[in-house]
Amino acid sequence: MNRLNLNLLRALVIMLEERNVTRAADRLCLTQSAMSRQLGQLRDHFSDPLLIREGSENLLSAKAKQLLPKIQAILVEIEALNEGGQFDPLQCQRRFSFASTDHVAQFIFPRVLEQLNARAPGIDIGFEMWRPDWLYQMGQLPLDLASTTADQLPDNLQSVYIGEDSPVCLMAADHPLANAPLSLESMLEYSFLRLNSGGDKDSFFDRELEGLGLKRRIQFEVPFFSAAFQVLVNNPLLMILPYHIAQNALRHFRLTYQPLPLNNIPKNQYHLCWHAMHDQDPAHTWLREMIADLLKEDMFLED
Repeated sequence: MNRLNLNLLRALVIMLEERNVTRAADRLCLTQSAMSRQLGQLRDHFSDPLLIREGSENLLSAKAKQLLPKIQAILVEIEALNEGGQFDPLQCQRRFSFASTDHVAQFIFPRVLEQLNARAPGIDIGFEMWRPDWLYQMGQLPLDLASTTADQLPDNLQSVYIGEDSPVCLMAADHPLANAPLSLESMLEYSFLRLNSGGDKDSFFDRELEGLGLKRRIQFEVPFFSAAFQVLVNNPLLMILPYHIAQNALRHFRLTYQPLPLNNIPKNQYHLCWHAMHDQDPAHTWLREMIADLLKEDMFLED
């Protein structure tokens, strides 16, 4: 096999995005056997396994990781040639991947999906839990957009600035500290809950305590904000997290928050990011502008 046709390139991208032959076949409306034959052709062409079985999952080979962003960029340019005139979201048939915290998935993304169903019903979204190390790998990942907090972005990333806020202390509405100004001494009488996914939310507080010769007890760690909020409702724990997330939590749970008793409280800066390879893609441009508008509205909605 000396040449690749466009259909095989599309099949390769879908398989590498899904990391699963069955799901890729479903997206392309092919049988699993036809998809497997295409994978065999692609493996022969590149002299590489591309997908490597490990347990119940497939991993991308090193070659596949290199190929994916390059072929995605090629297909974007080809689709731009075919679009001709102005981009029409109603006619778009694309799947995009988006990464952020479960807070965005639960409290903000339902509005994104409502907008897509109304304005671009052919666009599909795959949501991934954000990992901070992905910030410097987005060109090698099957990832179109990410919403995250970062002080500085890599040169190869573009972004829309969403806003900024500062951390606060979240607790149950009937917590003993709910109705009086906090002090470090009163806070340390209680145990804390910490989020262990999605990036650093509260290590600054531990550094402040360490400088004072103090330490807090982390009694419980969870990966999801939704689980954390339910735990806080029913237990006298404290949680340090960004203000806009605390605000959204109060709308759905019996919680309240207090300002932190610190002189130097850090700022969280939020961005919607994408790799530069997607910058001129009309469909990507339309989607990221729509998502950025909704993030700005919902993340920093006033009381």
